[in-house]
Amino acid sequence: MTNTKAAHDEPHGAGLSSRLNWLRAAVLGANDGIVSTAGLVVGVAGATPQRAALLTAGLAGLLAGSMSMAAGEYVSVSTQRDSQKAALAVERRELREQPEEELAELTGLLRERGLSDDVAREAAEQLTRRDALRAHASEELGIDPDVLTDPWHAAGASFLAFTAGALLPLLAVVLPPQGWRLVVTVLSVLATLALTGWGSARLGAAPVGRSLLRNVGGGAVAMAVTYAAGSLLGAAGVG
Repeated sequence: MTNTKAAHDEPHGAGLSSRLNWLRAAVLGANDGIVSTAGLVVGVAGATPQRAALLTAGLAGLLAGSMSMAAGEYVSVSTQRDSQKAALAVERRELREQPEEELAELTGLLRERGLSDDVAREAAEQLTRRDALRAHASEELGIDPDVLTDPWHAAGASFLAFTAGALLPLLAVVLPPQGWRLVVTVLSVLATLALTGWGSARLGAAPVGRSLLRNVGGGAVAMAVTYAAGSLLGAAGVG
């Protein structure tokens, strides 16, 4: 009874993998929003203390970045979906025109998984009778015909993740009093980058310390470089 319950409670590999991919994409999208917007507003803060200029630059960076992320994700996932559909169309044609060869191919794939010749042949025949396309798509192509990637979902998720990340440095730089803006922005950004670094490391089963150092260090360098550039431009009276 315990083993049966544990088997039912265990998450299915494909569904778990899909959810982890979405979570990882969301964390990375938010991380991009944090770093790019923080670099932008800190650079502008180095050139001018005017809240209106900071707000304008931050909003422009947020909108441009989120739209760019959404458009890029839409194009990428649309291409992936088109490739999946094309591969499934080829598989349908092959199943229709050469069923015996496809059955032998599926048998070979199952044999490579460790099944004996007889068991692999019997399993291939049963899978073919039940749903030949699904069997071949899964074993041969690694595709679930009923769960193709959705470009609109991917674009929306990227847009929201980037926007959520970008809002933090934008609010941190425009809400505090002038003397506290830079300190509040830098500290809040570094703390959030530490959190997203920890999250991406846990989702990817990677060393947490290395991910934290990479995330926080990259953000700190980006803000330092843009602040220095902004300070130089401000001192030179550019704009």
